[in-house]
Amino acid sequence: MSKPIPAIRSVKARGIVVPLARPVKNAFGVIDVGPLVLIDVETDQGVTGHSYIFAYARMTVKPLVHLIEEIGRELIGKPIAPYDLMATMDAKFRLLGWQGLVGMAVSGLDMAYWDALGQIADRPVAELLGGSARPIKAYDSYGVVDPTADEKPLRRSLEQGFRGIKIKVGDGDAAKDERVVKGVRALIGPDVALMIDFNQSLDPTEASRRIARLEPYDLHWIEEPVPQENLSGHAKVRETSPTPIQAGENWWFPRGFAEAIEAGASDFIMPDLMKCGGVTGWLQVAAQAEAANIPMSSHLFAEASAHMLAVTPTAHWLEFLDFASVILAQPAKVIDGTVTARGPGLGLKWNEAAVAKYLVG
Repeated sequence: MSKPIPAIRSVKARGIVVPLARPVKNAFGVIDVGPLVLIDVETDQGVTGHSYIFAYARMTVKPLVHLIEEIGRELIGKPIAPYDLMATMDAKFRLLGWQGLVGMAVSGLDMAYWDALGQIADRPVAELLGGSARPIKAYDSYGVVDPTADEKPLRRSLEQGFRGIKIKVGDGDAAKDERVVKGVRALIGPDVALMIDFNQSLDPTEASRRIARLEPYDLHWIEEPVPQENLSGHAKVRETSPTPIQAGENWWFPRGFAEAIEAGASDFIMPDLMKCGGVTGWLQVAAQAEAANIPMSSHLFAEASAHMLAVTPTAHWLEFLDFASVILAQPAKVIDGTVTARGPGLGLKWNEAAVAKYLVG
């Protein structure tokens, strides 16, 4: 006789703001702390599913906490059947729309559902989805860097075995971009992949001009050269770019990726678990990537993304950008430039002493 599907007993969200060992500067400013929301979905089988989302700014932490707990009140007693719950959320928020805080909350809850199911099965989510927890190739993700001032951390990345380094540009003129890219390429050598991220800071004409100027430095990809919603602009830049275009961290749910792929907006895609619909949404995006033969990487959330890339047919790179290790009992480990998923579930356990220290009242 099969066991009953676990049901939701309660949903709790907590806001924290953690320090970052390596602040992230981009074309629009500096992220010097990590505003996070921790999600706990308690089940009637004595297991609690965990996930966390990145709030981007302190001001959105409390609204996200409130929204998640309000949604959670309506979920009490419902079976943890992620596809069914996603359909319920789609119906609930269709008129309001999926983008923004609603999408982040729904995606974060979905990740917690899958974590709970993995714990109950005593298996990593990667195995629950038919794959295995295997090493996933990772790149170390930086903000804007100075090749001289940041030489030590960049060399440390190479010592950890990373075979890819990403830096942010676009915070100055084209000459500055070239100076930085040239310096970093000289530092890391020709055999390490070098990616750059413009963080949506350019228009298509300027993006094409700068990309052409950077061609000699053998870049692995150019990320979000123009605003994320400008799919035609991305496609226009891609037409003439000698370097593959990467995008997707700001496209929402599988529908958004379907539109972007149809528009020919990028050579590669990199969904964000917090914006694509969590585990449930990721699986649908991965199917689209396989059908279109598009290499697929991850954005943030290295712990959960390692599970998802393990079951992604066109898996490419895992982004390693550490926002959560200070509040995790077992932070993600980089071994020879790879990250391997942990279980059971997503392998997330809170360091409650640290959570209490950084809790937002």
